[in-house]
Formats: sequence, structure tokens, C-alpha cells
Amino acid sequence: MRNKNYAIVIGRQFGCGGREIGKMVAEKLGIAYYDSELLIETAKQSGVAKEFFEAKDEKSPSFFSGMISLTLGFNSGTYLMSNAPINEDSIYHAQSEVITQIADRSSCVIVGRTADYILRNHCKVISIFLHSSMTDRVKRIMERGDCANKKEAKALAEKTNKMRASYYNFYTDKKWGEAETYDLSINAGILGDEATANLIVDYVKKATSK
Repeated sequence: MRNKNYAIVIGRQFGCGGREIGKMVAEKLGIAYYDSELLIETAKQSGVAKEFFEAKDEKSPSFFSGMISLTLGFNSGTYLMSNAPINEDSIYHAQSEVITQIADRSSCVIVGRTADYILRNHCKVISIFLHSSMTDRVKRIMERGDCANKKEAKALAEKTNKMRASYYNFYTDKKWGEAETYDLSINAGILGDEATANLIVDYVKKATSK
């Protein structure tokens, strides 16, 4: 059953400011923001160190890697049980459960992690995709210190986007980055972070007033 809350879910190309813009949107609307916080919350509920979730975060399953067998102090009654092996699917389902619980609590902004698909029948979802030119993305990646030069920054952007697309396309019946997948697609490099956040806020206010 759909609840009365809404979720703004932001898909994004690596280096276009999805995290920063998502936080701005949440602050302007006075609602919760979740990105890496989802990993921490999932880890708490499952009893597994968050590093295991980080290692698989927004990466499609590797069918040749096999199971990760762990017996690390799981809490009884949690989603991942003490003697059950952990693989990408169990991690995904644990995180999906957390995402639905978060949407039950209050309206929120969630960055990535197929939350738009997970919540599609659970609450009102406003799905956003942020993109920008490679030049703009490389500049941001270097400014925040992720890479030492343009070549490394471009390679990291391309690799990360391939992983995000593979993850999204594997777990949903939609295509990552394609306009028809989302309610609103924005070139954040043209508008800048603040104007992009304001545009999203205006859109959300109209979408949620109906």
C-alpha cells in the first residue's frame, strides 16, 4: 500500500554533483537525506560491517566471484541470518528493506541505489537524473581531490558510470540514464548546483501538490 510520504530519488553521473545537489534539495524542503547513510543503516540492521556493503555498493552481481561466507556476529532476527552466506543479492535485498523503512518514516531524498524502482509501488516517487559534460565532471572530480590529473579523472568517471548503469539495469526493468526512465533529467553543469537544486524543489512542489 502506498503511504503519504514522497521520495525524491536522484540518479547521477559520477562527478556531476549528485550528492551536493541532493543535500541542498533536502535542506530546502526540510526532509531527510540518504546516500552513504543507507550503507551504515543497512549494516546496523544486518549486523554486518558496513565495509562489506561499501565494497558492493551500486555494483552489479559478479556471477563468478561466488559467495562471501561470513560468520561475523549477526544479530538474531535481522535480515541476514548468522549462518547464511552473503552475496550481492542478499546485500541488495537488505538495503531494499532499509529503503522502504526509510520511506515509511518520512519524505526524503535518496541518492541512487535503485530506490526509484524499489519504492515505485510504495510511495510517491519523483525520479531525477543529473548529468553534465565530461569536461565539467572532470573539473569537479579533480577539485575535490579524487584524481591527480584529467586522464585519471575521465577514466574514473567512465568506469563508475559503467558500474552504476550495470547495477541499475540488472536490478530494474529500466535503463540507467535514459530520459524516459526519469521524471526529470537535468544538465547540472549548465545550471550549477544551486539553480539545479531550486529547479528540483520547484518541480517537487508541483508534483506533490496534485
